[in-house]
Amino acid sequence: MYRKDSEFLDFLGEWVESLKPVNVEKIFQQPEHVAIISVDVINGFCKFGPLSSPRVNSIVAPIVALFMRAWQAGCHNIVLTQDTHEPDAVEFGAFPPHCVRGTEEAQTVSEIKGLPFFDHLTVLEKNSIDSGLDSGLDAWIAAHPQVHTFIVVGDCTDLCTYQLAMHLRLSANERQKDWRVIVPEDCTDTYDTSIKAAQEINAFPHPADFFHHTFLYHMALNGIEVVKEIN
Repeated sequence: MYRKDSEFLDFLGEWVESLKPVNVEKIFQQPEHVAIISVDVINGFCKFGPLSSPRVNSIVAPIVALFMRAWQAGCHNIVLTQDTHEPDAVEFGAFPPHCVRGTEEAQTVSEIKGLPFFDHLTVLEKNSIDSGLDSGLDAWIAAHPQVHTFIVVGDCTDLCTYQLAMHLRLSANERQKDWRVIVPEDCTDTYDTSIKAAQEINAFPHPADFFHHTFLYHMALNGIEVVKEIN
């Protein structure tokens, strides 16, 4: 039944390859109106732990570079939403225990911690894949009404990144706000679990390219600007 979709899958790959970059000077021309919202760029997804992934770790460098370009351009609205679970988190029924409060897994990656302006960034703790649920994100947005362009980065494309970008896009739609929500493809990715590996650990297979491409496309279908990079 899926053979008829092969043409679309080819199109999907070509669509991702055809994404265009956006000039950094255009994005940060009025830096006070721009915010970067980063999700889950923490050790437990990038460096070590049961949900860490080399693919996800590969987005750390471009995210750090984007933070530096933004800061130098005068954009100081940078928010980090991060998993900070309690040991008995209900979410652990679907995912292995990860990023528990007080552990190294729940800490921001060292590359971001090492930025000279790290202490000026806003860190918001979350207990769900949705950064908009009881994290303080909506309160931060309400306190910064001048911001109308949101750049979303982080992991994973099909989980927390998707939920964050959609939360911003749907909130704008509901409130009749003319917000731009931008996702640079080089600053998000997801993990890969082959069918064989999944069967060995009694888990769900998770083909990274398929989910990365599909959820980027679904974000674009909903009016989110998916670009190659901001350079």
